[in-house]
Amino acid sequence: MFEASTKIRVRYAETDQMDVVYHGNYAQYFEAARAEAIRELGFTYKDMEAMGVIMPIVELHVKFIRPAHYDDLLTIKTILKELPTDHRIEFSQEVYNEKEKLLTVGKVVLYFMNADTREKTVMPEQLKNKIAPFF
Repeated sequence: MFEASTKIRVRYAETDQMDVVYHGNYAQYFEAARAEAIRELGFTYKDMEAMGVIMPIVELHVKFIRPAHYDDLLTIKTILKELPTDHRIEFSQEVYNEKEKLLTVGKVVLYFMNADTREKTVMPEQLKNKIAPFF
């Protein structure tokens, strides 16, 4: 299993009139954390795109347990429970506040696709080599 943590401070513009992080911002938090998790491995989305592989999101599931507020320092855990064997990769994501209270959980499913043909493909070998030791 691969797990990485990313910290994000809630900006004022990300909250609504109830002083709660607007629900739509969690997709951006999840994306930032996934990108940083891959970067921790020594690989980037930019590297993958240079290889002609893109990763569109095909599913996004979010469950809100507790609210996050302006100026909270959030920890977003990104967890890869299985090594992808085909075109599909699934990330579990958890958001915690500074008191280590679980605020939000999510699941994001992406496909590896050829950027030119938009056909499904497999994880680039370079990325697979970096993730495989965790499984």
